[in-house]
Order: sequence, then C-alpha cells, then structure tokens
Amino acid sequence: MSDVTRSAKNRRRGAAGAAAAITAGLGGWWTRRHGHAPPARDTGARPRAGTETGAGTAAGAAESALWRMRTTVRDEPGSLAALCTALAERWVDILSLQTHPLAEGTVDEFLLRAPAALPGPELTAVVAAAGGTDTWLERADAHDLVDAPTRVLGLAARTALDAAELPLALRQLLGRCTIRSLPAPAAGAAAGVPAEGVLDGTVMRLRAPEGGTISVERPHLPFTPTEFARARALVELDARLGPRVPRGQETLALPEGADLTVRRADPGDLAAAKAMHDRCSPRTLGLRYHGPVGDADRYLGHLLSPRFGRTLAVQTAAGRIVGLGHLLWDGDETEVALLVEDAWQRRGIGAGLLARLVAMAAEAGCARVYAVTQASNTAMVAAMRGLGLPLDYQIEEGTLVITATLDPAAAGTRSPHGQRVTQE
Repeated sequence: MSDVTRSAKNRRRGAAGAAAAITAGLGGWWTRRHGHAPPARDTGARPRAGTETGAGTAAGAAESALWRMRTTVRDEPGSLAALCTALAERWVDILSLQTHPLAEGTVDEFLLRAPAALPGPELTAVVAAAGGTDTWLERADAHDLVDAPTRVLGLAARTALDAAELPLALRQLLGRCTIRSLPAPAAGAAAGVPAEGVLDGTVMRLRAPEGGTISVERPHLPFTPTEFARARALVELDARLGPRVPRGQETLALPEGADLTVRRADPGDLAAAKAMHDRCSPRTLGLRYHGPVGDADRYLGHLLSPRFGRTLAVQTAAGRIVGLGHLLWDGDETEVALLVEDAWQRRGIGAGLLARLVAMAAEAGCARVYAVTQASNTAMVAAMRGLGLPLDYQIEEGTLVITATLDPAAAGTRSPHGQRVTQE
C-alpha cells in the first residue's frame, strides 16, 4: 500500500484511523473492527404470567433484550446466590453462566434475557447492589446463545481447515480487542515470549505459529485465565497443522466462452505472481499499487500470506496466473484489491473476482468493503458498481476510495463481536 493510499485513508478515517493504518510491507495483522448493534426486536422470550407493576410485569417481560455481562463476586458461600436472586426479582433470565475463579474473588460471566424496559445502567445497579463489582455489560444477539464449548469447537474446526481463519477465530473468541503480530527478536536480542505465553490483565502474549509474538490487548475488559487458555489452544492448533489453504476451485466462465479457474492463492504462488507482474504494463501496476512500479514485487509476499487476509488467483488451463484478488483485513472495513494482466482485461475477470471477494467478506461478518484506486480506473469503478450494493465515493488528491455496504442477509452468519487487528 503506497503513501498516497495511506494518506487518503487516514484523512478519511480521522485520527483514530491514522493510528491504525500501517505500511502493508511490514509484518502483522491489519486492523479490523465490527460494530456490535443491539437486537432490533424481541429475541424470543416467552411471556410471563404475573400482575406486578414496573419492569417486571408480564407485558414488560414479553419484550426482551439479550445482554452479556461479566462481574466479580466475593469467593464465599452465598455470594453468587444473592446475585442470582437479585436478577430474578427483576424478571431477568440467566440463560448461561460461566465462572472463572481468580486469586481474589470469582469472575462470573452471564448471558441474560432481561425485560426491554430494564435499561443497562439500571441492570448494572441491580448487580452492584447484590455485591457484584467491576461489572461489564454489553448487548448480545442470537449468536451468543451458542454455548461456549460448541463455539470453541467450531472455531477450532474452521482454523484447522484454513490458516486465514486464525485472526477471525480469535476475534470471535475474545470480542473487541487489538491483535498485533510482532516479528521474532533479532539474533542476539532478548528471548521472545515463552512457549506457554504470558497473561497480564488486559494483555496476553502468545508465541506466533510462524515465529514472533501475537499480542492481544483488550483495555475495557481483563482477560480471564479461561480465555487465555482457549486462545493459546487455538494458536497451538494452528502451529501444529502448519501452512494450509483450502484447495477447492471453481470455474469462471467468460462472456466470450473461455473458462478460467478461480482458487485460493498462498505464498507458494509467489513466483507465478511475480511472473504476472512482469507481463503487466507500468500503468496497470501503478493503478493497483499506487506507487513506484519497482516496488510492486515486494508487496506480494505480504499479500499472499493468509495472516493478512485471503487471496484468489485466476489461472488459465495451462496454469498461468492472469489475475489476483485480495481481501485484506483493515480497520472498521475490509479492503478489496484487484490486478488483472493487461491481455486479459475487459473480459469480466475483475468483476468475477470482486463478487467472490465480497461474498467472502460477508461470510466473515464484514459490514463494509472498500477499494482504493484512482478516478481514472474506470474498470474498478464499474466493477464496484456492478455489485449492486450501496456505494460511497470519496476523492482526495486524485485517489478514489469507494466503500460498499454489504447486505447482512448475504453473510449467512455474522461475527457477534468486534475487534481491532493492527499491523506492526
């Protein structure tokens, strides 16, 4: 990603975005966050019988909301019972409960169904009056109804199938957090993180599968030993399985009648991707990388790594790569980028790649995707318009940023939590 691209994105996203946008040629994970919207309507609570007034009436309970709550109670008999009794008195259902014993006290994590008329601050006050401290509360949705063991097993299965799933799995496991991939220490430097990892309140550090360190920070909510153990298990699973990318492929039928193959690409395609660069004109490379053409090759190793997103390759029957499409995790949104060899342009390859990348983004739970290009790149503009999605255009110093808002219904499943994943 060039300085022009970063400048346009930083001005567009403000000071917070500027802190997160880091050079694409360095190692690490790009920032990615998802908003967490509360349920728009009743989540399926059963009506209650009763004649009490206030938030606990049968009419009030019929309209309900889901909450995720974490609070600390004294490690002594009756403490949890007092809290549960206080919640029951306000017609709050406890749908699930996990306890995390600490050196002092116990952290209890709840999934609650509360009357819609009971606001968050009042619910927190009820918990505090019953002895809960350091309470954290957030709206939940139907995805949170899946019990923790089932969710962790599902994340492990996804990670086992695809190395690109590790950052997504950590996000869904830990919620809103900042994940940084730090390089391995240089020769002669102090040793890196120990094999068992380090947990320090709101920060956990794990040994990365490819070397170096994965640092996870969540300032608003300390990690529990249970969360640390689950995250470490996912990273260890990824390390044991080694590099892997799904080998499925599909046919891309061109209007002219030719059939090409679309498949996932990985670092093993580096030589073929560089060969495609050599066949591209300086203008084509300039439109894609927004910088000196001579720098194009040095981005490929980063772009082909599943740690930073997903890449699709289009190849001929002879096995020659003629197009690349990248889906890159980056902040509140997700970047899409295309490169099609000159001799194969204007045949529908870019549009076919873009449609598949957007479908992958929706499946991963992304709310938006954006493309950074130039106003003169009419092919990319046309491909974005061809998605049939709401688009936002911003032009700064000749750089065009097109943002598409994805259709939640097309995602199938939505990530229940948000996160930041920042490249170092």
